[in-house]
Amino acid sequence: MGRDLTALFDPKSVAVIGASNDPAKYGHAVAAQALRAPDRRPVHLVNRRGGTVLGRAAATSLAEIGEPVDLVVISVPGPGFEAAVDDALACGARAIVGITAGFAETGPAGLARQRAIADRVRAAGAVLVGPNCLGIADNTTQLYLASDGFAPGDIALLSQSGNLALELQLRCAPHGLGFSRFVSLGNQADVTLVDLVEDCARHEPTRAIAVYAEDFGDGRAFARAAAAAGKPVVLLTAGRGTASARSAQSHTGALTTSSDVVAAACRDAGVELVATPREMTVVLAALNAGVRTSGRRTAVFTDGGGHGAIAADAAEAAGLEVPELRAAVQEKLRTVLWEQSAVGNPVDLAGMGEQNPGSYADTVGGLLATDEVDAVLMTGYFGGYAASDGGLGEGLGGGLGGGGSALAEGELQAARAIVTHRRAMPKPLVVQSMYPRSTSCQVLADAGIPVFSCTEDAARALAAMTVRDAGGPPGVAPLPPAATPLRDAGYHGVRGLLSAAGVPFPPAREITDEAGLLAATEEFTGPYVLKALHVLHKSDAGGVALRLADRHALTAAYRDMHARLGAPSYSVEAMADLTDGIELIVGVNRDPQFGPVAMVGLGGVLTETLHDVAFSLAPVPARRAGHLLRALRTAALLAGVRGRPAVDVAAAAAVIERITAAAAAHPEIAELEVNPLLVRPDGALALDARAVLA
Repeated sequence: MGRDLTALFDPKSVAVIGASNDPAKYGHAVAAQALRAPDRRPVHLVNRRGGTVLGRAAATSLAEIGEPVDLVVISVPGPGFEAAVDDALACGARAIVGITAGFAETGPAGLARQRAIADRVRAAGAVLVGPNCLGIADNTTQLYLASDGFAPGDIALLSQSGNLALELQLRCAPHGLGFSRFVSLGNQADVTLVDLVEDCARHEPTRAIAVYAEDFGDGRAFARAAAAAGKPVVLLTAGRGTASARSAQSHTGALTTSSDVVAAACRDAGVELVATPREMTVVLAALNAGVRTSGRRTAVFTDGGGHGAIAADAAEAAGLEVPELRAAVQEKLRTVLWEQSAVGNPVDLAGMGEQNPGSYADTVGGLLATDEVDAVLMTGYFGGYAASDGGLGEGLGGGLGGGGSALAEGELQAARAIVTHRRAMPKPLVVQSMYPRSTSCQVLADAGIPVFSCTEDAARALAAMTVRDAGGPPGVAPLPPAATPLRDAGYHGVRGLLSAAGVPFPPAREITDEAGLLAATEEFTGPYVLKALHVLHKSDAGGVALRLADRHALTAAYRDMHARLGAPSYSVEAMADLTDGIELIVGVNRDPQFGPVAMVGLGGVLTETLHDVAFSLAPVPARRAGHLLRALRTAALLAGVRGRPAVDVAAAAAVIERITAAAAAHPEIAELEVNPLLVRPDGALALDARAVLA
């Protein structure tokens, strides 16, 4: 059930320590907000000097109040924070909001202070938000303990940035979006992002959870909580750069960046990952429409060829499809359009809207009705006939019709008819308009049809309304129990670990001299492969010899390789049949926040050059592994090209599941890699493996 945060969001009483008359102090802003609902619960203001604060008598201490206080907000100078926490716990506080800064964000000494405070709070059975936070608010319980008010609505906003939270509120307002809750995460000394996501998931008035986070804490736990939320989670994050990959020792590490990890976790958990506050607003507006589809077939409907072409490009760039409509659908559309209209997709009125504004509604109705279309993107001038102000919100002048004209009235009637069609056929419908603030567009927006001024926003909104196939329902596979630690991280030690997990390898023997080499030829027949061990990136160093027909060729290769490299040992292996095979790479890299992260993609010596890889939290179930493989840019190779047969993707997926499960069970392994994993029409075979211990 998660932690009980009732005292945090619906306390019986509230006290603000550090309440002030000085507008420059945060205690002034929080106290003023707290007094917005004085009749909902007792609100006590505490100032060590006493007197009057904001027209209310202020106590000099919590003890002077003379009664228990459920939630205490602390906004005092740093040196007095611990004493204020102790006073709050002594008066029975079950929740504390720490505004005061100067803890973990300042270095090791501040971190030690913060941990000691959190330990005291938890020992008392209380909860702490912060420190170094900007407060909380819950519009559903009339709890206002942040510096600014938030318009009421059904979005819970959990943010590590106060300014970004304010920007999101400004951007959401034109779309009619508001907030059920706001929490400034602060340093997450006690109450974490995961705790808050779980609680907001249980909060019935909250329909969506918006998160801005720089520090996930336990990233895997966040992904699990988001996957289990049962309502949309939208994530905006920062710091997803490439620096963390620079010191990696393997292909997997060098190809994995923090952005890959976050994106993989979001895809697995069904979280909408966004890059900017504007994109977050677009996605929230789309999800607020309440209509989603599992199909990507999009009809683009326009009243101008340029808008249609740009919208079609934007839709495809967002991962949607814009297929040509079949002849039967085109004929039906021609019954409501005139001769010069284009009906193939994009569908273009070609000027008919000015003759008959009702053609907008007729066309939208026809597109929503056909089973060839999963969603509709309407783009262009609609809204301009009824507009009397500037288009795009930038003072571009009124529309052709202006307010009150016949065209304006016809467009309004068309807007109402579009709403009726959309209610009768609830498919995703998004509108891009040059006049998004017009009366006609407002009719659409009031009915839950998202309206945007930018084409790319409309396309992104439709993408958010499309349920993505991530190779199964959203979820994060649980980590397996920790296995006996791997002691031998050498090539044959890693082979042994993976072989025990069910990963198939060709026969092999480790040798250190020619006698061992000849013994290997007695165990299995050629052709042979010779590999120099304990050499990083063996192929680049000339430490791999293939297709050695017999013991004579094997011996010659050994002598040459040993003379050049002087490796301490070598591996003699049976040469696999490479006919009709595709080489894959499978790796697992252990991330400090998200744990083991798997990478699959096109392998072999060109892995880093082609960079055709995909990521998922490990272990990766076989179904999801197959989906990742089929989503690669070069996936057509797996299906067979130019007369080559298709390879056994199911067998490869099963092996990927075993490799990633084995790696996930060994927390002492920082990086594990199988490259290549040969997949042929008749199965999959691991040809090389390596591991790096933490």
